[in-house]
Amino acid sequence: MSFYPHRTKASAPGAVPSVEWEESQCPLCSGRDWSPLVEAPDTTVGGAGLWFVVVQCQECGLCFTNPRPNLHSFAQFYPASYRPHQPHEVRTPRGRSIRQRKWSRDVQRVLSWRAEGRLLDFGCGGGSFLARLHRMDWQVTGIDVSTAAVQRVRDELGLQAFVGTLPHPELRPESFDVVTMWHSLEHVHAPLEVLQEAHRLLVPGGRLVVAVPNIDSLPFRWFGPAWYGLDLPRHLTHFAPWTLHLMLERAGFRVGPVHMVRHSAWLRSSAKLAGLRQPPTHWQRLLKGKPFSRLASWYCSLTRQLDCMMVVAQR
Repeated sequence: MSFYPHRTKASAPGAVPSVEWEESQCPLCSGRDWSPLVEAPDTTVGGAGLWFVVVQCQECGLCFTNPRPNLHSFAQFYPASYRPHQPHEVRTPRGRSIRQRKWSRDVQRVLSWRAEGRLLDFGCGGGSFLARLHRMDWQVTGIDVSTAAVQRVRDELGLQAFVGTLPHPELRPESFDVVTMWHSLEHVHAPLEVLQEAHRLLVPGGRLVVAVPNIDSLPFRWFGPAWYGLDLPRHLTHFAPWTLHLMLERAGFRVGPVHMVRHSAWLRSSAKLAGLRQPPTHWQRLLKGKPFSRLASWYCSLTRQLDCMMVVAQR
């Protein structure tokens, strides 16, 4: 059954972009039996007003956007203002937010098994993570599909970075101690192939760190098509803890426990998106504020149903 993206009368005026569509088999098990889960629009500023469908594989349970723009059409859905591709901002320790300090602690905990080493950041964006690890004496390399972002990493930060995805001809087997994927795996058309290549790039015993949104979460159940973690059509694969674990295993990794990661700002963003489509409910108005969103985030954490997760896997 086909569910092709459509444009509604309520969409912003302007021409629908020229898009080449493809129907995908399941990126995990190659199954072709799926059912629709949720439908939502492109919510970026200047988005085309197209609506997209997320389906769930009936064989393995993986959720994925289908149909989807093919590789040749995909770049147009990343506006020039796309935040992860923006220039790296240097801030003093005193100027860092609570969220940034917590993120730094999480990173240090994940990488505490090595004081330094060779690291590849897949989907490096503006290079903020590369710059932090470089200051910690790591030998860092970035890779990203955005030519502009990679050029800024090279010119402004003086760090090594490549344009493209995995596999990449400039990257050699067993050349990295760590590969990181901070909210990048969900953006690729062939996530299993990317993970298999990451396995090949790591030295024996090397580690892969993956962080992705969690569609098996309370925030997704609360907000549905307005959930901030959907980000259609840029997010092509929508992981749950068990599907992420299974895909990493099939790529050859020994998989550690899946850790939930709190982002109360995601709840506030979801509440704002929900309010744009219809008058906000009392619940949604409460979640727009920091006190209540933080309380709700703690509840999601206690029930292990946060909308972001992270896992460390070993070659």
